[in-house]
Amino acid sequence: MGANDGIVSIASLALGVAAASATTGEVLTAGIAGLVAGSMSMAAGEYVSVSSQADTEKADLDRERLELVEQPGFELQELADSFIARGVTPDIASIVAQQLTAKDALGAHAKEELGISELTSAQPLQAAIVSAITFAIGAAPPIIAVLLSPPEMLIWSVVISTVAVLALLGGLGAKAGGASVPTGVARVTFWGIVAMAITSGVGYIFGAVV
Repeated sequence: MGANDGIVSIASLALGVAAASATTGEVLTAGIAGLVAGSMSMAAGEYVSVSSQADTEKADLDRERLELVEQPGFELQELADSFIARGVTPDIASIVAQQLTAKDALGAHAKEELGISELTSAQPLQAAIVSAITFAIGAAPPIIAVLLSPPEMLIWSVVISTVAVLALLGGLGAKAGGASVPTGVARVTFWGIVAMAITSGVGYIFGAVV
């Protein structure tokens, strides 16, 4: 998602500025500024979002910890019931619940009741860094295209490189998710082209008016 956002955002920005009859330097400056601003925005938004999730998880764990102290019998039966609901016989479920409670009561309840584990717990800083990096990686191809292409080919270079990378990302994403690769490629490239076309149109109109 971050890489897709990066390439579509910066390619659209570059095309919009280029369509307004800007120079290569101006397009490059806009692209780099957009890369930095987009990366920071993604990082900040992800940090706030995941921090809220982490706060919710902490509140749930605090409540569960209190319930384990105040009503251990009920919590033990609740844990056993969760196994029974998944097809385990009552006797086995009771034994498993007792053993898990003896080893790590809070961890067992967090995983079974709340779906929280060390692997799935919210990590705000990590999420922010990953979002910023993936956005920057996605934003790089159109900026490189601006750097390497001659002025008269700038717009087509950005479009072609962007569509190619979007197709690659769409295919990889679909394959990783077990979905149809052609469908994933078509979906991502179509909306990327729409975004670039609209932004280019706005830039052309703005440039003509100014």
